[in-house]
Amino acid sequence: MIQCKRVYEATTESDGYRVLVDRLWPRGVKKADLIMDEWNKTITPSTELRKWYHANRDQFSVFKGMYLAELEANREAWLPLIPKIQNETVTLLTAEKDPENQHAGILQAFLIQKAQK
Repeated sequence: MIQCKRVYEATTESDGYRVLVDRLWPRGVKKADLIMDEWNKTITPSTELRKWYHANRDQFSVFKGMYLAELEANREAWLPLIPKIQNETVTLLTAEKDPENQHAGILQAFLIQKAQK
């Protein structure tokens, strides 16, 4: 199982393996305070794509296609997560206010699809 959660939410046992999937460190969170197993910057949108989307928030579908293309080209970033997803709960952590409708949600759906193959 894989789920998305904001970094500002309380940690629970049901979170399982916790992966921060933001390229930038979340504002207002001390590194010592965030409980996570991994900070995977390479699985996030590239700096160029992140900046493009920040300037073009109304083009989510274009962003989604571009991010999925980056994920397909960066197999080594997400492949190690597949066995974890198949055997335990993985929680994708992000600072975004609406994780399911941002890159974390795209990543979640992508990883679910890859884990089922």
